[in-house]
Amino acid sequence: MRLDVAAGHDWDHFVAWCVERGYAGVEALSGIPGSVGATPIQNVGAYGQTVADSIAEVRVLDRVRGDIYVMDRDACRFGYRTSIFKEQPNRWIVVSVRFVLQPDTSTTFLRSPEVAQRLKLAEVDPAPLADIREAVLGVRRDKGMVLDDTDPDSVSVGSFFVNPMLDERAFLKLRRRVESHRGAGATPLTSLGSDGLIKVHAWWLIVQAGFECGYGDQEGIALSTKHALVLTNRGSGTTAAVLKLAQTIATTVYEQFGVILEPEPVFLGVDWRPIS
Repeated sequence: MRLDVAAGHDWDHFVAWCVERGYAGVEALSGIPGSVGATPIQNVGAYGQTVADSIAEVRVLDRVRGDIYVMDRDACRFGYRTSIFKEQPNRWIVVSVRFVLQPDTSTTFLRSPEVAQRLKLAEVDPAPLADIREAVLGVRRDKGMVLDDTDPDSVSVGSFFVNPMLDERAFLKLRRRVESHRGAGATPLTSLGSDGLIKVHAWWLIVQAGFECGYGDQEGIALSTKHALVLTNRGSGTTAAVLKLAQTIATTVYEQFGVILEPEPVFLGVDWRPIS
């Protein structure tokens, strides 16, 4: 099934529409706020899916030449939380996205331990799309990552730092640093990344560096009480306070473990000071 969706369409409404009609491919991306046109920018992903898995083409306006182009998957240069659109932020405006989705045959397999556990199934078990969507929304709510006026932890941009992707050499260095801080046999929390790289869970590094859930709130910005990877506005926060806490976390993680945490959100009008 090919679907052309305008960039301004609400993303989660689109996901819900697909699930209701039995179109598989985006169900694990339920609950992500924002528009359809925003999803290719950083190749949003969650619980075993990325939006690039289902994208055939992206229609864009080239701000430099003033022309409309249709870019296929290869031209989009999708990677882990990145794309040509994120690499060249001042050039491209997404106009619409063409998705290729598969009909649900009730054999959609789970690809996330968290979602599988919530459904009381193994990761290799199939599950209906609607069940997967509800499970994903439940997991996200537990982390404060579904917009909710009654939940102050949901006032955020989601995960603030990208999970570092390390090659074997860099990972061995990290493991030695972890052992020096946490004792022999201690090892980072990881999962298999792409292209043979090892994905290190950023939230684990943050907690191990001494930042527990709820840390902060001195200037209106604090880590979520539910998830250490989320910076939240507790009601009076400023951009300066966000950057200050994020920089403190990134600097401490680097000093302890030698790993650079890169921010996932794109900053407009302010500069992120990378660690050198």
